[in-house]
Amino acid sequence: MTENNKTSNTDLDSTTINEIKQGLIKRKEQINKDLAEISSAGEKGEEKKVKFPDFGDKTDENAQEIGEYSTNLATEKVLESSLRDIDNALKRIKDNTYGICKYCKKPIGKKRLLARSVASACVKCKTKLQSMP
Repeated sequence: MTENNKTSNTDLDSTTINEIKQGLIKRKEQINKDLAEISSAGEKGEEKKVKFPDFGDKTDENAQEIGEYSTNLATEKVLESSLRDIDNALKRIKDNTYGICKYCKKPIGKKRLLARSVASACVKCKTKLQSMP
């Protein structure tokens, strides 16, 4: 995005969008590092898999391995979800649709985007979605 480009969200100027973009890129790099610590590459064409820790053969070590593995599985799921959100936000920035609610097509408030840069819905629509049974 060039310095003069703006989305149709009048609250967001190109400087703010660029700052958000740089923050998203940094978060993405950190998440990839975190994933690399708990995952190993699978066979050719396979996804990365969470590494099973090896602390030893004693009963307490086996229990610790299972506990850490379970934690790492949950962590991987959260990190992968965060990566998808970041990639989607970066795509919206690239497509000049960042800061526009995907439901009502109105601008998402600047404060919301600064607090949650991956947000794709305005507060009103998000609240409505969360209150649905």
